[in-house]
Amino acid sequence: MASDPTRRVSNWDHGYNTARIKDLLDAKRPGMWTRVQAVLPDLYAMEMQVKQTLDAKGVTIIDYPFYLDFGRELWHLCRIGMSGPAAAKEAATLIAKWKDRGLSQAVLEAIRSEVFNIGPPSP
Repeated sequence: MASDPTRRVSNWDHGYNTARIKDLLDAKRPGMWTRVQAVLPDLYAMEMQVKQTLDAKGVTIIDYPFYLDFGRELWHLCRIGMSGPAAAKEAATLIAKWKDRGLSQAVLEAIRSEVFNIGPPSP
């Protein structure tokens, strides 16, 4: 059964009350700021390593954003504590995804190995 349109509009209006949203974000901001300050230096360092790998492999700069996205996905896996065979399998899945999008498998594998120290999955 469909809900009453008036009720739906009222719920939407309540949920998107900008003053309420501002209050919620203002309360969360100090913790968010602390986490951003802790994480961004690591993210920046990883991106610099990925760029060095791309430079060494002769990748054109127009393709950098896509390889950096791949690097950020691997970085996330490492940040959540994934390692060993599980990380290798997830990395292989990501490599297949980005290879299907037109990136070089050799470059993706170099990023996986050189930047993140993740080996290929065992057969």
